[in-house]
Amino acid sequence: MSETETRRRIRAMASAHDPATMRFVLDAPVQQGQSAHWTAPQPDVPLAAALFAVPGVQAVHVAEATITVTQDTSSDWAQLKPQVAAAIRTALDASNAPLGQSQDEDGDSDAALLAKVTDLLDRQANPAIAAHGGHVSAEKLSDGVVYLRMSGGCQGCAASAATLRDGIETMLRAALPELRDIVDVTDHEAGTNPFYSQTPGDSPALTRPVPPDALDWSDGDLRIDPDYLARRLGLATHVLVAGLERGDITRDVETRETPSGEVTRLTIRSPQRAWAADIRADGAVIEVPPARKPAKAATPELKDRARAHLAGLPDKSVPIAYGKLARALGLYLPGSVGRVTAALEQTMREDAAAGRPMIAALACARGGDLPGRGFFDLAAQLGVPVAQDSAAIAAYRKQVRAAHCGQAA
Repeated sequence: MSETETRRRIRAMASAHDPATMRFVLDAPVQQGQSAHWTAPQPDVPLAAALFAVPGVQAVHVAEATITVTQDTSSDWAQLKPQVAAAIRTALDASNAPLGQSQDEDGDSDAALLAKVTDLLDRQANPAIAAHGGHVSAEKLSDGVVYLRMSGGCQGCAASAATLRDGIETMLRAALPELRDIVDVTDHEAGTNPFYSQTPGDSPALTRPVPPDALDWSDGDLRIDPDYLARRLGLATHVLVAGLERGDITRDVETRETPSGEVTRLTIRSPQRAWAADIRADGAVIEVPPARKPAKAATPELKDRARAHLAGLPDKSVPIAYGKLARALGLYLPGSVGRVTAALEQTMREDAAAGRPMIAALACARGGDLPGRGFFDLAAQLGVPVAQDSAAIAAYRKQVRAAHCGQAA
């Protein structure tokens, strides 16, 4: 599915959700700092003129190095694809401004944001909405306010408000926090044959699969590719990792029962943006619009949560590995074990100061029954050294259970 010439490399990528859409990806941005969306030829825009000269082309969206082309349903991509690729090469080779000359700075800003909105609608919202006979388009954007128009089944639909509020608005605000407002300008009274007029139900879900290599939970350990997550949050990878370790970037894991089985919702929030995914019972991982940030409630410190969990462990679960303890406390992402061991060190200082056995001894390093070396080093620094052998640590744990869990030593 690629077209290659010596002069200019173009990769054609079909859409998994919309057979009428295909992405043509270049090795460099079409025109630096510019984006565009057209449904008809534009004056003094070479790329628009070239593409709409190809029979069957219905709409074009340009963002960075990607040109997304939508064709009418009567066309065949096998014939259309080489014509579109040739038109792109012709326009780009013939002009240094294939998207036309840039406008004023404010116009550029609004145009770029409008292009991002259109791209999100086309990639994430409309494939799901089209299955119900509807379509949503961004009509214009001015001063950070985007104006959306619903058509097809959405126009006049009783559930259109929920579709906009719970699906599209949530998605757009999460991905584009620079949007000031989202306005529905649809004349719903003029709508005919709304797609929920006969059958009640939920609004279409605006979801997309997470790439298989981006998230894995095959053996009970949740691993997320930090490069993938950083892109979704609009961060550099090192900033993401540092934020997770400091706690500036938060993560929440919630499991709930649904008619199709158990679903685990993972939500990551940075100060500016949020990302969420559902891990379904069949193993599928689906990116979903994150819920609005809940009002901040007082939560126990991690050290107190770790202490409470260790105190409540049954005998058969002692010792517990640091990684398993992290997961039990709802911490799954890179840096979680480090956060847990730091919290355990706090409990050690508290216990040593109070003159009681250190509850952190109930945790152990992976692949063994002894705590990590840091436990023994800190214990020695605190003046309460613990011998580093299995028999000694087993006896010490009995003292811990007696002091913290009410069991006889």
